[in-house]
Amino acid sequence: MPKERLSVVVTRRLPEAVETRLSELFNVKLRDDDAPMSRAELAAAVKEADVLVPTLSDTIDASLLAQAGERLKLIANYGAGVDHIDVETARSRGILVSNTPGVVADDTADMTMAMIIGATRRIPEGLRLLAKGEWTGWAPNALLGGRIGGKRLGILGMGRIGQAVAKRARAFGMQIHYHNRRRLRPEIEDSLEATYWESLDQMVARMDVITVHCPHTPGTFHLMNSRRLKLMKPEAYLVNTSRGEVIDENALVRSLKSGVIAGAALDVYEHGTEINPDLMALENVVLLPHMGSATIEGRLEMGEKVLINIKTFDDGHRPPDLVVPAML
Repeated sequence: MPKERLSVVVTRRLPEAVETRLSELFNVKLRDDDAPMSRAELAAAVKEADVLVPTLSDTIDASLLAQAGERLKLIANYGAGVDHIDVETARSRGILVSNTPGVVADDTADMTMAMIIGATRRIPEGLRLLAKGEWTGWAPNALLGGRIGGKRLGILGMGRIGQAVAKRARAFGMQIHYHNRRRLRPEIEDSLEATYWESLDQMVARMDVITVHCPHTPGTFHLMNSRRLKLMKPEAYLVNTSRGEVIDENALVRSLKSGVIAGAALDVYEHGTEINPDLMALENVVLLPHMGSATIEGRLEMGEKVLINIKTFDDGHRPPDLVVPAML
């Protein structure tokens, strides 16, 4: 008898090619619309599925996992970040967790450079001027921004994305500095021409641009708080394409309003889609709707990794992108 196909529940709409391949390989339940699943829908999903395919918009915590049925054996996350999944509780219940690392590094790094340039060259202000019909023509002192060549870039978190940003920033003539849990190997550090700072405070105080590329963990929550923002130079910029919780958003608003720092560029926010209205009203910010990794190629590659992780698990092997608590 042929083996019974795995029951797979997908929580969000994925690229059509990915959904088609999932349907060919497994007994898959897809979403009809792109709205996030409700808590009740997630609870029903973990009860019926062998494999759950969530995204970062789904909170898979201990209370939800307590409702999981005996069938659930793999959470194949569509995305690299897993801070929305209680990995330890999942593993204690015999549920494996996989993710899709290494796929969006280049896409996110490209967007980071766009945001650095957008903020320092005041691009949003120029766009708003045009949109309001208030532009009267070129003027020598209009919308003067800052040149990024020769400026010091401080990278907070030097993983795949941080290193990809460093390579791009070097091409723009920026000086590369970084703070990380662990210092990079000398050959990687040399190839990036990067200077390591053991003290985050000391690095923050000396940089022209700080860009955040670390995950959200208890240790990184509000890592950029009011005290550290006050350490930054008044002409410096703060960029975040990682996780919103790493920055104290209220403190950032106060810093931007009072001129403690020159500006900011954010693709993620502390409270998800509930963005501080005062932040939205500021002129000296670049604000994007979490689109740092949003490329067609990246989304397809993420789907391919999900497929490989599920198929490898179905074949009785360890998923290649297995997440274990020690990695977090």
